[in-house]
Amino acid sequence: MKYLFLTLLLSWSITSQAQNARNATEALHFIKLGNTLRMVDRPQEAVDLLLRALPAIQLKDFYLEAVSYENLGFAYSDLDNSQTALSYFQKALFLYQKLNYGASEAAMRQLIGETAGKNLYAGIDVGASGVKLAIFRTTYENGFFNKDIKVKPLAPNVTLVSGTAQSFQLGQEVLKAYLDSIRHYSIPADHIYVAFSSGINETLGKTPTKKKKLYEQFSAIIANSMTGGNKLLIDSTLTAAREAELFMIGSVPRKLWPTASCVDIGSGNTKGGYYDANRRFHAVSWPFGTKTLANLIDNNQSLAIDAYKTEAQRVIRMLADTAVNPEFNTSSPGLHQRKTVALGGGIAWAMAVYLHPEKAGTTAVPLTVGDVDRFANLALTNYQSLIHPDLTNLTDPIVRKKAEADVNNVQNQFNEKQLIAGALLLQTVFRAYANTSISKRFVFIRDSDISWVTAKFMETLNQNYERAIAKGAR
Repeated sequence: MKYLFLTLLLSWSITSQAQNARNATEALHFIKLGNTLRMVDRPQEAVDLLLRALPAIQLKDFYLEAVSYENLGFAYSDLDNSQTALSYFQKALFLYQKLNYGASEAAMRQLIGETAGKNLYAGIDVGASGVKLAIFRTTYENGFFNKDIKVKPLAPNVTLVSGTAQSFQLGQEVLKAYLDSIRHYSIPADHIYVAFSSGINETLGKTPTKKKKLYEQFSAIIANSMTGGNKLLIDSTLTAAREAELFMIGSVPRKLWPTASCVDIGSGNTKGGYYDANRRFHAVSWPFGTKTLANLIDNNQSLAIDAYKTEAQRVIRMLADTAVNPEFNTSSPGLHQRKTVALGGGIAWAMAVYLHPEKAGTTAVPLTVGDVDRFANLALTNYQSLIHPDLTNLTDPIVRKKAEADVNNVQNQFNEKQLIAGALLLQTVFRAYANTSISKRFVFIRDSDISWVTAKFMETLNQNYERAIAKGAR
């Protein structure tokens, strides 16, 4: 607090004199102080100082001039003046190009795209139960990545893992429609990522000729849809471990990696992991998810609901003892050492929707062990109350509309038996995480199902920065 007070006193003193910087040293001081003022939410004072720094360095020190323009762009962004911010970012980009500072140039291009609202990305997920599309841009919100979604249609149910000619044909029709949507938004090929999910790769991988046929059919459609010499390929190499890593990269900011882990409970499997001190990802996975667990509990779908509840609790205790707890306690001790747990998957989404409808517009939703215990208890004892949460206190019409849509979508996604299975599995994972002296912060990441798209492009950007820095560029 003392240092903040002194900084503000100094800024008021300099501002009151209202003199331009007399030399490069004083200009550098103004630039540094201007950036500090931005950090304490005084962007207009930052603008004033930065403008007074420029006369001493314009056409004399291109690097300091570029830094001044970049910081002016940030300050005007803080003032919600995106047009002026863009003009300064463009000036900074021009000078970084002139100086051949590749990393700075790449960063400015990314900033310009984000500020102009043009950094749209598209991902096509060829999954076990169909083909999914998302068109969106990524921003930061409360320390996590927020997906500003433009298009994310409800995917038709197409069972591609069956390997039948009919399912492949239906999948092709969906793919064609999705590629039309991408063209409508004029998204370049280097902003599009198409991938076979691990479920497709693992299942059709057992019949290579069918996987090859699906790949060839989809590749032909994609090739015919692209223009201007751009080439778009399908990634058919994803594994559960790789998907877990992409979820981590696309959901959790890099600065949190040393203290975070992730877990994604999907329909068919559960996967997650964490980075060690050497930035090596340690993946964990179990061959059961919300819907496959429900099938395991009641393979013939013949159990009455009371009998199903009893059997579900027996099966989940067995899985906890034989698979989940040993992974935490023996195979992957790093899971216990990480304080933040990023949650993804449909059942975590269901818990956030049903228990915290007021968070419908929030990217990162905090959850607790108490939440998951309540969720599992309601699934077992008062299912109708659980799936019809009280929304009367939601006075914000936007949040209310989003909450209503979410509740409707979750009701369509899971039946009672699947919800019970998923809630008990989620509770088991929470308890395994919490069984340590290190307190945990559980955070559900909304739209984490498209984090893998964000991750692919972030990886590319990071690689570009690292290559530029390795060459000695700034």
